[in-house]
Amino acid sequence: MRIGTFVLAAQFPGQGPGEALHRAVRSTEAAEESGLDSVWLAEHHFVPYGVCPSATTLAALLLGRTRRIRVGTAVSVLPNHHPVALAEQAALLHLTSGGRFSLGVGRGGPWVDLEVFGGGLDAYENGFSEALDLVLDWLREPRVAGRGERFGFREVAVVPRADELLEGPADAGPGVPGPEVVVACTSPKTVRLAARQALPMLLGMHCGDEEKAEMVALWRTAAREAGHPPDVVEGAAHVSAGVAQIADGAGDATEMLVKSMPGWLRQGLDAHVTVDGRHRVMRDPVAYAELLCGLHPVGTPQLAADRLAATAERTGITRFALLVEGSGDLAATEENVRRLGSDVLPLLT
Repeated sequence: MRIGTFVLAAQFPGQGPGEALHRAVRSTEAAEESGLDSVWLAEHHFVPYGVCPSATTLAALLLGRTRRIRVGTAVSVLPNHHPVALAEQAALLHLTSGGRFSLGVGRGGPWVDLEVFGGGLDAYENGFSEALDLVLDWLREPRVAGRGERFGFREVAVVPRADELLEGPADAGPGVPGPEVVVACTSPKTVRLAARQALPMLLGMHCGDEEKAEMVALWRTAAREAGHPPDVVEGAAHVSAGVAQIADGAGDATEMLVKSMPGWLRQGLDAHVTVDGRHRVMRDPVAYAELLCGLHPVGTPQLAADRLAATAERTGITRFALLVEGSGDLAATEENVRRLGSDVLPLLT
C-alpha cells in the first residue's frame, strides 16, 4: 500500500493564490517528513479551484526541496502543451531527480484554455491519442519525427535521453525506461487507450470502488487483448484519487470538510468557462463534499485505514493520491498529513 497526497493548490474564499501555493509546498515537505510515498500535482488555468498552472514547474521546485518522495503530475493537460515540450520537461525532471518524477497526463475539459493556448476543441476531442503517442516516443526513442495529423516535423535527436538515468526508476514498470507515465481515465475509450500502451490509470475521486473495479477489469481485458504479458497486466500500478481528513471523533472530520469545502467548490467550479459555450451543470457543492466524505478515508485513523484497505481489496489498486487540503487551513493541512503518516500508515502495514 502506497499512500500519497493529491495537491490542487486550492484557493479557498478569502485567500490569495500565494497562500494556496505556500500550503502546497508545505504539505509536500510534511508528506516527505511523515513517510508518505508520493505527491501528485494538479494543473488548472484561470480558476481558483486550483492555482497551479504548471504542474511540471511546481514538481521541479518540490523535487529540489525533497530527497525521497516521488512527485508526479495529476495531471498535465496534454491539449494545453506541445507533447515534445512536455516530454522534454519530463525527461529533465526524471534525470535530475534520480528517477523520482512521474508524468501523469489527461485530456482535461472543454475549457477556454483550449482557446488561450491555441489547441482548439479538436485537440480535446480527437488529438489526445496522437499527443500521447508522441510523448511516449520521445521518452523511449533516440530520435523522433512527427508524422501525425496534428504534429508534423522532421526527425530530430532526443536530448537528453530519458533512459540515461544511472540507476533505474522505482515505478516505471517492467522493462520500461524513463519516467513513469500515468493516464487519467474517465471513459472506456481512454481506459482502452491506456491499456494498449500498458500505462497505469489515475482514477478520479468522484468514483466509487465499484466503478473503479470495473475500469480496472476493462483495462486488464484490453491490455491482454493488446498482447501484454500477464506480469505487466497484473502488476500495473494504478492510482486512486480521493480525499483524506483524519480526526479523533467519528464525525469531526466530515463536519470540518462539509463546512469548508463547499465554498471552495462553489467558487472554483463555477469559474470554469467552456470554449464553445456548451451548457454545463455544476455539481451541488454540499452534496459533492458529502459524497467525497462517504467514499474516502475521512474520519478516525481506523476508519481511514479500513476504507483504504477496502478499496484496495475491491479494486486491486494499492496506490492512493489523497486530497489533504480540504480544510483550507495551513496548520490543519500539515497536521492532517502528519496523522496520515503517524496514525494511518501503521494500520496498513
